[in-house]
Amino acid sequence: MADTVSERSERQLRRRRRVWTYLVLSGLAVFFLFPLVFMFVASLKPDAQILSDIGSWRSFLPVGDISLKNYSGVFQRVPVGTFMLNSLVVTVAVVGLGLVVNSMAGFALSRLRWRGRGLVLSVVIATLIVPFETIAVPMVYWVSHLPTLVFQDGAIRYDIGWLNSYKVQIVPFIANAFSIFLFSQYFSTIPTSLDEAARIDGAGWFTVYRRIVVPLSGPAFATVAILTFLPAWNQYLWPLMVAQDEHLRPVMVGMQYFFQDTTAWGEVMAYTSMITLPVLVVFLAFQRAFVSSVAASGVKG
Repeated sequence: MADTVSERSERQLRRRRRVWTYLVLSGLAVFFLFPLVFMFVASLKPDAQILSDIGSWRSFLPVGDISLKNYSGVFQRVPVGTFMLNSLVVTVAVVGLGLVVNSMAGFALSRLRWRGRGLVLSVVIATLIVPFETIAVPMVYWVSHLPTLVFQDGAIRYDIGWLNSYKVQIVPFIANAFSIFLFSQYFSTIPTSLDEAARIDGAGWFTVYRRIVVPLSGPAFATVAILTFLPAWNQYLWPLMVAQDEHLRPVMVGMQYFFQDTTAWGEVMAYTSMITLPVLVVFLAFQRAFVSSVAASGVKG
């Protein structure tokens, strides 16, 4: 009887803990959703109402003069379609090529045995402490002196400089030190006996990478895709420096169109709502794999 009472009390205690955990997590979720709710609601209000509602709960409620005028104003002020297409091209290229390059580099650092492997990995990790702003100006100098081929009037000619192009916004960000480190750490958790069995059967290292390691590393690829997508989509400083043509600029550079003589806060909120939706869609699409990757990393060390 005592054991039964003790088990019942333990179940009740676990149930209470679970309820409190859900309540706390729900409260945190609501707290962190406040900025997004404010942004979406403000995008439906005129500027005067946005400023008058600041400091009250009306800022988070779609009440008052609600309309879609701010969204139509965005399309009249900036070429949204061009900016979205540019960001999509750059982001997809950076994420896609980055997954291939960084995963192969991580594979070489974690699965292959060669002299200097530890030193190379240490150098890769050391580059993480270098802020991008400190190397931005030297990078502009170097990319402006790189050779390139230009297709013009049906002919190919040789030229100097990568400025005002897609490749100057893509190539410098394909290789990523953090992605290489994450891939190498995740690949090191896969048993090496699989490699040995494949090698005995005559498989090369690329086959081992493509047929064994990659299929077992879905969470790592999803995590790197998300972590690469966010900075690529939010890139502002670099395209502002290297892309002077409007038809090559991404969405974040388009923000400066709203901060000129007078700030159109309603249109700013509408524009930010439009460029935030792709980020939310990507995160929700890869959420399960992202969480499982973080959990696996925590369990396996």
